[in-house]
Amino acid sequence: MPMSRSDQSRQPVEKFFRKSDLLPAVVQEYGTGEVLMLAYMNRESLRKTLETGYTWFWSRSRRELWNKGATSGHFQRVVRIVGDCDDDTILVVVRQTGAACHTGHHSCFFNEIWRNSNG
Repeated sequence: MPMSRSDQSRQPVEKFFRKSDLLPAVVQEYGTGEVLMLAYMNRESLRKTLETGYTWFWSRSRRELWNKGATSGHFQRVVRIVGDCDDDTILVVVRQTGAACHTGHHSCFFNEIWRNSNG
Protein backbone atom coordinates (compact mmCIF):
# COMPACT_ATOMS: atom_id res chain seq x y z
CA MET A 1 0.00 0.00 0.00
CA PRO A 2 1.43 3.45 -0.93
CA MET A 3 2.44 5.77 1.89
CA SER A 4 0.40 8.88 2.54
CA ARG A 5 2.04 12.26 2.01
CA SER A 6 2.29 12.81 5.78
CA ASP A 7 4.06 9.43 6.19
CA GLN A 8 6.41 10.28 3.32
CA SER A 9 7.32 13.69 4.76
CA ARG A 10 8.44 12.04 8.00
CA GLN A 11 10.93 9.81 6.21
CA PRO A 12 14.50 10.69 7.13
CA VAL A 13 16.14 12.92 4.56
CA GLU A 14 19.60 12.83 6.10
CA LYS A 15 20.85 9.96 3.94
CA PHE A 16 20.73 12.28 0.92
CA PHE A 17 23.02 14.82 2.59
CA ARG A 18 25.94 12.64 3.63
CA LYS A 19 28.19 14.00 0.87
CA SER A 20 26.99 17.59 0.62
CA ASP A 21 24.55 20.09 2.10
CA LEU A 22 23.05 20.56 -1.36
CA LEU A 23 21.33 17.80 -3.31
CA PRO A 24 20.99 17.97 -7.12
CA ALA A 25 17.36 17.52 -8.12
CA VAL A 26 16.60 16.60 -11.72
CA VAL A 27 13.03 17.62 -12.50
CA GLN A 28 11.22 15.54 -15.12
CA GLU A 29 7.76 16.02 -16.57
CA TYR A 30 5.27 13.27 -15.83
CA GLY A 31 3.84 11.74 -18.99
CA THR A 32 6.44 12.98 -21.48
CA GLY A 33 9.64 12.16 -19.59
CA GLU A 34 11.12 15.49 -20.69
CA VAL A 35 13.82 16.83 -18.37
CA LEU A 36 12.62 20.27 -17.35
CA MET A 37 15.35 21.59 -15.10
CA LEU A 38 18.08 20.92 -12.60
CA ALA A 39 17.95 22.65 -9.25
CA TYR A 40 19.35 22.09 -5.79
CA MET A 41 17.65 21.17 -2.55
CA ASN A 42 18.86 21.50 0.99
CA ARG A 43 17.31 19.62 3.92
CA GLU A 44 14.60 22.21 4.47
CA SER A 45 13.54 22.45 0.82
CA LEU A 46 13.35 18.65 0.51
CA ARG A 47 11.23 18.46 3.67
CA LYS A 48 8.94 21.24 2.41
CA THR A 49 8.59 19.45 -0.93
CA LEU A 50 7.63 16.22 0.85
CA GLU A 51 5.19 18.05 3.15
CA THR A 52 3.46 20.19 0.51
CA GLY A 53 3.61 18.05 -2.63
CA TYR A 54 5.04 21.01 -4.59
CA THR A 55 8.68 21.66 -5.43
CA TRP A 56 10.86 23.80 -3.17
CA PHE A 57 14.51 24.48 -3.91
CA TRP A 58 17.52 26.28 -2.51
CA SER A 59 18.70 29.20 -4.61
CA ARG A 60 22.50 29.18 -4.62
CA SER A 61 22.65 32.74 -6.01
CA ARG A 62 20.04 34.32 -3.68
CA ARG A 63 20.89 31.99 -0.79
CA GLU A 64 17.22 31.40 0.07
CA LEU A 65 14.43 28.87 -0.31
CA TRP A 66 12.11 29.26 -3.26
CA ASN A 67 8.87 27.59 -4.17
CA LYS A 68 8.82 26.95 -7.92
CA GLY A 69 5.89 28.90 -9.33
CA ALA A 70 5.27 31.20 -6.36
CA THR A 71 6.09 34.24 -8.51
CA SER A 72 5.28 32.99 -12.03
CA GLY A 73 2.31 30.75 -11.27
CA HIS A 74 4.13 27.90 -13.05
CA PHE A 75 3.96 25.40 -10.22
CA GLN A 76 5.31 21.87 -10.18
CA ARG A 77 3.03 19.34 -8.47
CA VAL A 78 5.11 16.36 -7.41
CA VAL A 79 4.04 12.93 -8.67
CA ARG A 80 6.98 11.01 -7.22
CA ILE A 81 10.53 11.39 -6.02
CA VAL A 82 13.20 8.75 -6.63
CA GLY A 83 16.71 8.64 -5.20
CA ASP A 84 19.67 7.45 -7.23
CA CYS A 85 21.83 4.46 -6.36
CA ASP A 86 24.29 6.54 -4.30
CA ASP A 87 21.66 8.63 -2.45
CA ASP A 88 23.27 11.84 -3.69
CA THR A 89 20.88 12.91 -6.48
CA ILE A 90 17.11 12.76 -6.79
CA LEU A 91 14.69 12.65 -9.67
CA VAL A 92 11.52 14.66 -9.08
CA VAL A 93 8.69 13.73 -11.43
CA VAL A 94 6.16 16.56 -11.66
CA ARG A 95 3.05 17.81 -13.37
CA GLN A 96 4.27 21.15 -14.72
CA THR A 97 1.96 24.15 -15.00
CA GLY A 98 3.20 26.49 -17.72
CA ALA A 99 6.91 26.96 -18.40
CA ALA A 100 9.55 25.43 -16.14
CA CYS A 101 12.28 27.82 -17.29
CA HIS A 102 12.45 31.44 -16.12
CA THR A 103 13.06 32.41 -19.79
CA GLY A 104 9.56 31.22 -20.70
CA HIS A 105 10.69 27.99 -22.37
CA HIS A 106 8.92 24.84 -21.31
CA SER A 107 12.24 23.21 -20.37
CA CYS A 108 15.50 24.83 -19.27
CA PHE A 109 17.30 22.56 -21.75
CA PHE A 110 16.83 24.28 -25.10
CA ASN A 111 20.34 25.45 -26.06
CA GLU A 112 21.55 22.67 -28.34
CA ILE A 113 25.33 22.28 -28.23
CA TRP A 114 25.89 19.28 -30.47
CA ARG A 115 23.93 16.68 -32.42
CA ASN A 116 25.11 13.50 -34.09
CA SER A 117 24.10 13.82 -37.73
CA ASN A 118 23.87 10.01 -37.96
CA GLY A 119 21.02 10.01 -35.48
